[in-house]
Amino acid sequence: MVKIKQSNSHSHIPFRMNFLFFAVFILFLLLILRLGIVQIVNGKTYLKEVEQTEDVVIETSVPRGKVFDRYRNVIVDNNPVHAITYTRTQTTTQVEMLEVAKKLATLITKDTKSVQERDMKDYWIVQNPKDAERKISKDEKNKILNNEDINAEEKNEKIYQLQLERITQNDLQSLTEEDMEILAIYREFHSGYALTPQMVKNEGVTMEEYAKVSEHLDELPGINTTIDWKRSYAYEQTLRSILGNVSSSKEGLPRETLDYYLSRGYTRNDRVGISFIESQYENVLQGQKEKTKNITRDGSVLESQLIQQGQRGKDVILTIDMELQKEIERIVEEELSKHVHTTGSPYLDRAFVVMMHPYTGEVLALVGKKYEKDQQTGKIVVQDYAFGAINTIYEAGSAVKGATVLTGYMTGVLHPGEYIEDEPIYIKDTPKKSSWFNRNGRYNINDLFALEKSSNAYMWKLALRINGDQYVPNMPLRYNPEAFTTFRNHFAQLGLGVKTGIDLPGEHPGLIGQDTLPGYLLDLAIGQYDNYTPIQLVQYVSTIANGGYRIQPHIMKEIREPTNQTNTLGQILYEKEATILNRINATSEQINHVKQGFYQVFHSGQGTAYNEFHNAPYDAAGKSGTAETYKNGELTYNTTLIGYAPADTPEIAFSTVVPWSHQDQDPYINKTISRRIMDKYFELKKKREGTSLEQKSE
Repeated sequence: MVKIKQSNSHSHIPFRMNFLFFAVFILFLLLILRLGIVQIVNGKTYLKEVEQTEDVVIETSVPRGKVFDRYRNVIVDNNPVHAITYTRTQTTTQVEMLEVAKKLATLITKDTKSVQERDMKDYWIVQNPKDAERKISKDEKNKILNNEDINAEEKNEKIYQLQLERITQNDLQSLTEEDMEILAIYREFHSGYALTPQMVKNEGVTMEEYAKVSEHLDELPGINTTIDWKRSYAYEQTLRSILGNVSSSKEGLPRETLDYYLSRGYTRNDRVGISFIESQYENVLQGQKEKTKNITRDGSVLESQLIQQGQRGKDVILTIDMELQKEIERIVEEELSKHVHTTGSPYLDRAFVVMMHPYTGEVLALVGKKYEKDQQTGKIVVQDYAFGAINTIYEAGSAVKGATVLTGYMTGVLHPGEYIEDEPIYIKDTPKKSSWFNRNGRYNINDLFALEKSSNAYMWKLALRINGDQYVPNMPLRYNPEAFTTFRNHFAQLGLGVKTGIDLPGEHPGLIGQDTLPGYLLDLAIGQYDNYTPIQLVQYVSTIANGGYRIQPHIMKEIREPTNQTNTLGQILYEKEATILNRINATSEQINHVKQGFYQVFHSGQGTAYNEFHNAPYDAAGKSGTAETYKNGELTYNTTLIGYAPADTPEIAFSTVVPWSHQDQDPYINKTISRRIMDKYFELKKKREGTSLEQKSE
């Protein structure tokens, strides 16, 4: 009998099973432990990461405030226009934007003038990625990638810059007109921040384009059709240069003021005032933007919440009387057209008028007209040049003689009513100098007649006294620079040679002659040396008219809350009051004496403005002026006239300045313009008496 040996392999099975169960147990134990750590120890942290969102506040532009004249006529408004916008998310890719741009290009036309060469190169790379890759050799690429001195972002930027540099004009010529239009649209998509609507087109959007895009919005992610606004100016040429301009959404913030506006919460593509009134009152005219909070996660918008309602800008009421402004502009154009570029007036091309209330400083009219050649047509056309009234300067001639007489009073070298002999003046080594009406005789005249007849000799002898001299024929002139300072300090009290403080940017302070040779002191006394602006001249004559107070001119009258009602204005937020800058150091008696001299200029038989004003239905007073000057090396003349009315209770002051008016015979255009504008002022006043317009201006 054979004895079979029993195998012991079955004895290992329980051990293996037990080991397997033990291992599984350990693994489950570790898993439970890990889950416990995740849920109990770090549960809150991971929950925050899962639930983490980002709040992005988006600001939407609103229309600017309106601008009205003193009688509540709209001067500047906002016109609604159709617009197409694009808003990209934080995760939108370039490929996705390009696809949208291609679809949109089939629905609208887009101007391609703004596309730059760099834009074309960027677009070419997106369109031709493989060709762009071949612009750089493998060795060049590896050398850049292996450079440990720069990070990954800098490496990619360096590679990209090399690609840009190596794109040729032949490469760019492969772009078709359709490509350029797509690129122009694609360029707008990139112009701002994520989640912020970017203006794709807001000029010239046709009804057909607007309808087509609206119908296909579901195929154009990020695109929207909306209503935008465009600044409109009610009067094409009237006061246009003073109203200023607003940047477009494409221009955005001006480069020179970028940091200033960004620090005040503006965004780069915001439209802002870039000149004159639009710029001066930007903080008022710019509205309160609508603010929306977008709650995002991983670049996707989960929810939008309105956190601030938008409101258009506040309204600005100007002191300007637009009806008067338009009438004066017409008068200036008519009178200029009669003489501009004629044989006797070859350099005449401009004229200015400023009208102001002498007690309040309210500017009722600010007119400047200039004839120049149109660059496109080659024709001579008249342009609005109102800003020239505050930032261009001219010799004013005898119009300053009232300031000269007052300087004599204030320095104590002259007393009201004093007689001085008008005679030819002989200064050593200098040609004879004389008054225009007295080349050889001798007349004993007082200060009133000196103003009435515009005596140069009287003013020269007065200047010599201020210089510390008494006139003696053939005397040498003493060098005394302090005499210039004395003159200018007293002239400045009246508003000559200093900024008036008008609430417009770019005001010129006037040109002060730097040479202090004694002969120039005599020129200064008769308005033939320093240069002044038309606005300075009206401030100067207003100072005399109101009894010696230099008033700051201003063009803003009120600021009001915006309102949606068509024929009403909102609540007054601010009302500009008269600002007295200084009181001149002259007595009322002295000022009234000069006013009497100004009255005689307009009403006495030998007054230089008698012919134009003696028969006016109102009592006016003032002073005319003629200054020798040079244009293109040739002798010519500036003519001016300043004045106010009524003479006893002034309510309006004016300055008329006509540079280079003539070379030979004076056409007296300054006086003709002045009479016509004053007639028009009182004509309009009479027409408005007892009407609602009169109440509105108060």
